[in-house]
Amino acid sequence: MTTVTFTLLALVVLVGLLGPLLAARARWRIPAVVGELAGGLLIGSSGLGLLDSTDGTVTLLANIGFGLTMVVVGSHVPVRDPAVRAAIGPGALGAALVGLGAVVLAILMAGVFGTGHAALYGVLIASSSAALVLPMLQSSGLGGRSTAQLVAQIAIADVACIVALPMVLAPARVLQVALTGLGIAVAAALLALLLIRFGRTDLRERLHHFSEERGFALELRFSLLVLFAFASVAQLGSVSIMVAGFALGLVLAAAGEPRRLARQLFGITEGFFGPFFFVWLGASINLHGLISHPQMLLLGVSLGAAAVLAHLAARLARLPLLQAAASAGQLGVPVAAVTLGLQSGVLVSGEDAGILLGALVTVVASAVATGMLARANHGAGEGT
Repeated sequence: MTTVTFTLLALVVLVGLLGPLLAARARWRIPAVVGELAGGLLIGSSGLGLLDSTDGTVTLLANIGFGLTMVVVGSHVPVRDPAVRAAIGPGALGAALVGLGAVVLAILMAGVFGTGHAALYGVLIASSSAALVLPMLQSSGLGGRSTAQLVAQIAIADVACIVALPMVLAPARVLQVALTGLGIAVAAALLALLLIRFGRTDLRERLHHFSEERGFALELRFSLLVLFAFASVAQLGSVSIMVAGFALGLVLAAAGEPRRLARQLFGITEGFFGPFFFVWLGASINLHGLISHPQMLLLGVSLGAAAVLAHLAARLARLPLLQAAASAGQLGVPVAAVTLGLQSGVLVSGEDAGILLGALVTVVASAVATGMLARANHGAGEGT
C-alpha cells in the first residue's frame, strides 16, 4: 500500500513532466496529458507498482485534480461569444446528426464486442472536447466567423455528453443522478446570474484590486469554495465530481473569468493537480487486461474511427469537411468515462485502456485536420 510522502509527490511530478516533454514539439500537436498518462502507466499497476491508485489520500488529490480539470474544460466553452451564439442553430443540428450516427455505430460496436455498453459508446463517439480542439484552432491562427459553427457544435456536444455520461454509467440511479445534477445546474445558473449582476457594479472591481494589492487571492478562494461545495453535493447524490467542476467552469465562462483568476486556476491545475490526476489515472489502468484481451485494442481503434466517421455527418449541416473531422477530437469525456468506470467497476477487463486508445485516435485525427486547415488558411492568406 502506498504511503503518501514527499518522495512520492516528487516522483509523481517527475513522471508528469513527460507531458510537457512530448508536447514540446508543436508540429506533433500531442496533448500534455498523453505523456502524463504514460508516466502513470510507468509507476502504476501496469509498471513498477510505485503508486497505489486506490490509496485514500492519493485518490482525494486526484479527485481535486479531476474537478479542477473539468473547471478548465467548462471555462473553455465560449458562451459569451456573439458569433458562436449566432451559430447555435447550425451547431445544434450538426451535433444532433453526429449523435444519430453515434447511436447506430455504438449499437453495432456493442454487439460486435459483446460488452453491452452501447449507451456508453454512443456518448463517447458523439463527444467533442472544447478544451482540446479550441486551443488547437487558436494555436493554428483559426477562429472568428469561419469556425463559429464548429465551436458551437463542439460546445453543445461537450455539455450534452458530460451531462449524459454519469447517467449511462449508472442507469439504475438515473433519477438520483438527474435530480442531483439538476440541483447543481440550478445553483450554477443562479450563481452565474449573481456574478453577472455583481460584475456590472464597481464593487467587483474594488474587491479585485483590494485582493490583488493585499495578495489575498479572494477570487481563487471563492472559486475553490464553490467547487468543493458543488463536489460535496455531487458526492452526497452519488454524482461524479466531473459535473461539479464543469458546472463551475460554465459559471466562470458565462460571468467572464478575470484574467488573474484564470492565471491562478491555470497555475494550480496545470502545475500540480491536473498532472497528478492524469498520472493517477494512468496508474489506475491495468494494461495486463489489455494484453490478455487483445480485442480491446481493436475496440479502441474502432471507437476512434467511429468517432471520426460520426462527426463527418456534420457535413449535412454544411460544416466544412476538415472542420467536421477536427470536431472529433475528444479527451475530457473518455477520461471521465474511464475514471468513473474504474471507480464503479462497470468496465470489463482492458476496456479502460481501449477507451483511452480510442480517444488518442481522435486526437491524432483532429490534429491532422487542424493542421490541414491551418495550411489552407495560410495559403489563402498568401494568395490575397
